[in-house]
Amino acid sequence: MKTEMFSSLKVVHGVAVRSALSIAVSIAVATSFAAAPAEALAKTATPTKTAKQSTAKAGKPARVAKTTLKAPKPAKAAKVAATDDDDDAPRASRKHRVSYRMDARARRGAVHAVAFQPRAPSVGQAFGLHDTPDSLALRSSVAYVVDQSTSETLFDKNSRAVVPIASITKLMTAMVVLDSHMPLTDEISVTDEDRDYEKFTGSRLAVGSVLNREDMLHIALMASENRAAAALSRYFPGGRPAFIAAMNAKAKSLGMADTHFENSTGLTSQNVSSARDLVKMVNAAYQYPLIRKFSTDRSYDVFTGKRNLAYNSTNALIRNASWDIGLQKTGFINEAGECLVMQANVNGRPVVIVLLDSYGKYSRFADAGRLRSFLDTLGEPHIMSADMGSGANP
Repeated sequence: MKTEMFSSLKVVHGVAVRSALSIAVSIAVATSFAAAPAEALAKTATPTKTAKQSTAKAGKPARVAKTTLKAPKPAKAAKVAATDDDDDAPRASRKHRVSYRMDARARRGAVHAVAFQPRAPSVGQAFGLHDTPDSLALRSSVAYVVDQSTSETLFDKNSRAVVPIASITKLMTAMVVLDSHMPLTDEISVTDEDRDYEKFTGSRLAVGSVLNREDMLHIALMASENRAAAALSRYFPGGRPAFIAAMNAKAKSLGMADTHFENSTGLTSQNVSSARDLVKMVNAAYQYPLIRKFSTDRSYDVFTGKRNLAYNSTNALIRNASWDIGLQKTGFINEAGECLVMQANVNGRPVVIVLLDSYGKYSRFADAGRLRSFLDTLGEPHIMSADMGSGANP
């Protein structure tokens, strides 16, 4: 009897031990799976597909089913980036960098795409001035070259067209400042009134900067510093409105019938002129030694009261030793295109070159080179005109 009881107890004990071992193994397996990252589970279940993140947060154990551990279902994912940038690597060895944005609770992360928008057409383009043919295939829709000594026209393309002139304006700004005979040593500060609230362009000349009038004039002419030109107009007797009135009065006195100014910087399409008028303005500005000096400097440093600023010329030709430039000014806004006016000596002949509404960042300088090459080949002055239908003399 005792033997039978002992056998039964032994059987029960064996069953209990096996059950305990089975439960321990199950708990260990479940714990190891719960501690593993969701990505590992997904890769184990579906090695060729992207898996959904585990419902358990990192660092917290996942809930385990009583019987079996089910692999998570594959999730929807948005592919954001794809390939390596190394084009020289063999295709087989290229590594693919892929990132995914998960669809959590039906809230999908937006993928933003920036569409390229071409620059708005200039006034010259809008009115078809670029369609005017010329013998040099210039990129500028307006080109005019005059012998400064004799006033002979050497090249003419749309010279009567009235178009925006951008920062070419600053030559008139400089003349009005110097005509006022205000002390060049007076200090001028930049304020919020000198910000560009039309084109919203930036400036290295921060609000609160203080420079004397001479330095403001210098960087306005050489580096086309807009806030300097704006501050100069504000410190004029009678303020900015009186300054603009003086600019238009000066233009009228020079016989610039096609010209009108609305501000001192050129950051408006309402500052307009013709190439023929601009020749008059360049000739007038050339009579001011400071304008000649400041506009043709390669670089200039100023101290704003807080820090030093190093400015460089906006005209690439100034740094070209093959050019003999006596005065220059560049300009650009979308409506005006790339602009350039210069007084230069070509083969000993002083000329005034006006290039307006050029398309392309460096095209105005390339056009100037084409015009100089053309002038180099002239034995006697010849007029090359693309200004069709214009019979009047300047």
